Amino acid sequence: MGFLGRLFGSTYETVDVARARELLDGGAVLVDVRTTQEYRAGHAPAARHIPLDALGTRQRELSKDRPVVTVCRSGARSANAARRLATAGYQAASLRGGMTAWQRAGERVVAKNGRPGTVA
Repeated sequence: MGFLGRLFGSTYETVDVARARELLDGGAVLVDVRTTQEYRAGHAPAARHIPLDALGTRQRELSKDRPVVTVCRSGARSANAARRLATAGYQAASLRGGMTAWQRAGERVVAKNGRPGTVA
């Protein structure tokens, strides 16, 4: 934990797609914090959708016993979400580059009803 993490008692990681995949394969939960419209257009198949503006009231749906990887389109909103979750006591990470990086890395993106999706 870095200086700021020790000072404030919370910190989060920023991870690339390969590290996010390792975390997910190890049992982490992927939380997509984008809007409903963005999520429906294309998301990671295993992602749970909790929009950033609902995170405060819905974070209790997540277990503090499992790491959480947050994702948005490019990484800014997910960093905000990961910071908030870390402050609340979760093991949190933000996916650097967001769904754009996820798709570029060849990871699957699905739309509503499991059809192939796109990242807008």
